[in-house]
Amino acid sequence: MSSKTMIEAKNISKHFERKIALSSLSFSIKQGELVALIGPSGAGKTTLLNSIAGIESLENGELLIDSKPLKEYKRGKRFAKKIGVIRQQFDLIGPLAVIHNVLAGKLSEWSLIKSLLSLLVPKEKEIALKALDRVGLADKLYEITATLSGGEQQRVAMARLMVQNPEIILADEPVASLDPARADDVLAMLTKIVAEENQTLLASLHSVEYARKYFTRIISLKNGEIMFDLPTEKVSDELLKELYQLKEQG
Repeated sequence: MSSKTMIEAKNISKHFERKIALSSLSFSIKQGELVALIGPSGAGKTTLLNSIAGIESLENGELLIDSKPLKEYKRGKRFAKKIGVIRQQFDLIGPLAVIHNVLAGKLSEWSLIKSLLSLLVPKEKEIALKALDRVGLADKLYEITATLSGGEQQRVAMARLMVQNPEIILADEPVASLDPARADDVLAMLTKIVAEENQTLLASLHSVEYARKYFTRIISLKNGEIMFDLPTEKVSDELLKELYQLKEQG
């Protein structure tokens, strides 16, 4: 594993009206790490991911992406090569064929004319085919995306990320809308591809079991604060009970 730090948060804070979303968070994540972000609903997981993605602005503190302040990155090709995002809603365009959704991973690199022409005759088809083959959907190239199952659509979103090829992947509840069998498939595939490419993965999850099964490190948030940040094997049931305030059955 590389010693290069890909994400570094220094005392970052964010409020929404009177609610503290993030409270002086500090942590760093190195290249190649698979990090799960867990915690109760409203703990600040999505806000943290959106802040790293540059979608939410911070009030205090600083975020460094690959040792460079986030605010110094401009939207476009360089930022797209640093950070890619995958969400539970998939963020796909349903009426388009699968190949067009996958090639959307190239839009930050292509000119407007090339992007528009690709909607008529897909450009760089081989790249899309290779990515779809890795997620087991090579036979779905020209199918309308909306006709696919939820698990298949999330794999299309993963193929799009592979075409974009960012160094960091932020996954916001990537399997929340899938049944357990499909969720297992998608997480197994996502973590395998990320490990093969030596990418860095930070994923928010509702399921502690998935966090333990597929990730090497777990950061827990509660009320906008980090409760613990540990290698997965050191996360005890007692810590999890405290995090979710599970009461003993008497």
